[in-house]
Amino acid sequence: MKTDIEIAQEATLLDIRKVAEKIGATEDDLELYGKHMAKISDECIKKLEGEKDGKLVLVTAINPTPAGEGKTTVTLGLGDALNKMGKKTAVAMREPSLGPCFGIKGGAAGGGYAQAVPMEKLNLHFTGDFHAITTANNLLCAMLDNHLLQGNELRIDPKRIVIKRCLDMNDRALRNITIGLGKRLDGVVREDHFCITVATEVMAILCLAENMDDLTERLGKIILGYNYDNEPVTAKDLKAVGDMSVLLKDAIRPNLIQSLENNPVFVHGGPFANIAHGCNSVRATKVALKAADYVITEAGFGADLGAEKFLDIKCRMAGLKPDAVVLVATARALKYNGGVPKDELSNENVEALNKGIVNLGKHIENLKKYNVPVVVTINRFTADTEAEMAAIKSFVEEKGCRFALSEVWAKGGDGGQELASQVLDAIEEGSPDFKFLYDDNLSLKEKIETVSKEIYGADGVEYSPEANNALKRIESLGFGNVPVCMAKTQYSLSDDQKLLGRPEGFKVSIREVYVSAGAGFVVAIAGQIMTMPGLPKSPAAERIYIDDNGDTVGLF
Repeated sequence: MKTDIEIAQEATLLDIRKVAEKIGATEDDLELYGKHMAKISDECIKKLEGEKDGKLVLVTAINPTPAGEGKTTVTLGLGDALNKMGKKTAVAMREPSLGPCFGIKGGAAGGGYAQAVPMEKLNLHFTGDFHAITTANNLLCAMLDNHLLQGNELRIDPKRIVIKRCLDMNDRALRNITIGLGKRLDGVVREDHFCITVATEVMAILCLAENMDDLTERLGKIILGYNYDNEPVTAKDLKAVGDMSVLLKDAIRPNLIQSLENNPVFVHGGPFANIAHGCNSVRATKVALKAADYVITEAGFGADLGAEKFLDIKCRMAGLKPDAVVLVATARALKYNGGVPKDELSNENVEALNKGIVNLGKHIENLKKYNVPVVVTINRFTADTEAEMAAIKSFVEEKGCRFALSEVWAKGGDGGQELASQVLDAIEEGSPDFKFLYDDNLSLKEKIETVSKEIYGADGVEYSPEANNALKRIESLGFGNVPVCMAKTQYSLSDDQKLLGRPEGFKVSIREVYVSAGAGFVVAIAGQIMTMPGLPKSPAAERIYIDDNGDTVGLF
């Protein structure tokens, strides 16, 4: 079979104005970025406000493995399948980060015959949203260091600065640096840090803001650090809100592209789920709900991260409620969780599959805690056997969930008909009232421990002295009633990436806690998770190039 990029490059794309007609938008409602990409104007968003909301379907997955799960592929394929059935459907998904594109994971445009296109432009720069977010964040940092040099009127303690510079790239050498070296006018010497753009509070704010006024207000609340009296200093205090807003005025508008089958795909924002809240923007989701009868959206990594944050953070803040959840798994990934080496995953092994399927079982149990209908789908590979499929189907149905095979990678929308039917039935059947995992009025420690015990399966939580002190300070500042955003490895239900399957008898270690006041949540960093990833020994960047025809090769 052809590679993903070959399929994408050979696709016949509609003019984006034609795609926009499917959601009731005209050329005047768009800000065009060439023939195949556009931003939705504020006027169009206002025009759609009176429309009835469609049904919202969240796509999530088991913990990711080297075998791959195909969550974005299923998201796009399900959208195409529903459109083939005559259901007016749009997809809402995140923008890819350059870090994984050139690292190990690859892009985030789907795969096979279930992709968002133009795939190259989506994965590389796109409409410039990430550039705007990076620049706004780094402008704030530049103004902060200039303030220190120019007399430090706000009495900021250089040793208690918490804002980090950012870069949309995996670069471990920038995690801990020293700045201001040289002459006096070169700045104040201090320790500084970088995180990846998708882990910044500016990214989270853009994705949670309802409109430009909300964005501006949230930006002003960003805590840069603390003064010598232990009081927080904000972006508003530094008079850095207006300039950041100007840089983000276009980035806050949702982007519209299309699937391989020419159906509308909203792509906007891209916080990682292992170190941020892992969902596309509230604006894009809400516009899609007004523009379509069914909206398929996704949350990053496994359901223990992306889905939990979608449900407990995004839905809580935006007043959203999913009508169904699709949980994606593969036989290969389940066998990997059962101890099968990566190079033997194509061999039938029902025994290992039954051992590793406990990971899927835990995610099913977790999602049911929110009172949402769950449909489990297996993203099928050619080497999967009937015996393996039968074992998974039996397990899922014993758990009280609907089951469907997905073959959208090979067949596009035609391969998602079974899944689409099950999703429609689940929505029609309905469910008890949606509920959050925890209440706002719990303490921050109680929220952290609820997620750790209920979702991860931990016996308890251990806090470093620094984390304990930070929690006390954050609650004293009045942030005790906000949600928690857990930063944890995506590879395990625990905070140890080596513990596969369904780990038991472990405790989650919280080593750092900080408040994202503008985003409206508190981040708790567990285990060894880093906010600035590094490149692998052999990064994908080594194999990406332009061929003699001017086409990109190696992007996946």
